[in-house]
Amino acid sequence: MGEVDVAAALAQFGIAGLIGWMWLVERRSASAREKQLCEMHDRLMEERRHADALLSVVTANTKALTALEIGQRGLTALLERMAGTDRRIAPT
Repeated sequence: MGEVDVAAALAQFGIAGLIGWMWLVERRSASAREKQLCEMHDRLMEERRHADALLSVVTANTKALTALEIGQRGLTALLERMAGTDRRIAPT
């Protein structure tokens, strides 16, 4: 039964029927909006989980790169000290 059929059926009840029909249409629309909001909320929560996972990976990678940089700086300093020592020992 379409809305037009419902409206025709309720029109025989006058203003009360029209108000009832309008209330039913509004409830149907509100139910659809609520379903859309719930679906959007679920999608946002899923996106949040993905964003949290991505942030965790970026944080771990940053820590790893920082540790690598510290190691490379240490090796560079050691090589510079060794090169400086070799220059002093080696005859020129």
